[in-house]
Amino acid sequence: MGEPATAMLKPEAKSEPAGRRTSRWKKHLWGYLFILPAIVIFILFLWVPIIKGAVYSFFTIDFVKGNTFVGFDNYARVLHDPDVWTAVKNTLYYMFLTVIIGFWVPIVASIAISELRFFQGFARIAAYLPFVVPGVVLYGMWRWMYDPVGPINGLLSSFGVEPVSFISDGRWSMISIVFMETWQQFGSAMLIYLAGVLSIPRDWYEAAEIDGAGVWNRIRYITIPSIRNLIVLMFILQIIGTSQAYQSQLALLDGGPNNTTLTYALLIVKYAFNQLDYGSATALGMLMFIVLSLLGLLQFKMNKEDY
Repeated sequence: MGEPATAMLKPEAKSEPAGRRTSRWKKHLWGYLFILPAIVIFILFLWVPIIKGAVYSFFTIDFVKGNTFVGFDNYARVLHDPDVWTAVKNTLYYMFLTVIIGFWVPIVASIAISELRFFQGFARIAAYLPFVVPGVVLYGMWRWMYDPVGPINGLLSSFGVEPVSFISDGRWSMISIVFMETWQQFGSAMLIYLAGVLSIPRDWYEAAEIDGAGVWNRIRYITIPSIRNLIVLMFILQIIGTSQAYQSQLALLDGGPNNTTLTYALLIVKYAFNQLDYGSATALGMLMFIVLSLLGLLQFKMNKEDY
């Protein structure tokens, strides 16, 4: 009898010849060699510290007497430290302010620049220039601007407003830092949004103009929907980035006044370099790593079909 129809229809498994696999490996060998240094650097300066931090979080670090295994004692200590929860609250407040005050600024700037008919190149450069200001100059300049007799209070006094202690008053200190960072950093995000806006086919805008759509309708029905996924991606990246903020808080106020600008990352720095408690510092770092990893997985899941 003949073979069953299913057996006749089943394709034969063909294995790739060994010679072809070897030639394919040789073809891509130079490419692998070129990316090898980047892979080595990535492992040495990212994953090795992460793994060592996970290990050290279970030890009391002593460079003289040696390390002592303490299990979860470091985690218990930091979770019972009231400064940790103050830092978490301040960090969440800081993240909220950056979204309310600063997140929409580069989006608006990129759309406005894309609509310019003239001087678009000059506008791009002008918006990006604050990002290249060195940190030392930046903090010194804004300390002077926030001074009770500085230009901002001088402008407010011309409207009859009393001088505001932007830095020394806990009600304004974090808000002042967010305004400073928004001014400096919105230019880099603006260029990313601008690239997304300029990648939208111009035919769509021309068709909308022919149909009588104004600027607002073009932005509402073409620009915003086209860069929606980019906005979500940048939002997740901003949340991750702002959760690690400490440089401005350290340079301007060192967490003050009264710990109102003490962020989570700044507390890690203080644990490690002020108290020399490296075990607790790495425990705090691992807790942050877990939270940020979950955010990264969330971002990947939300954008896996588009990126």
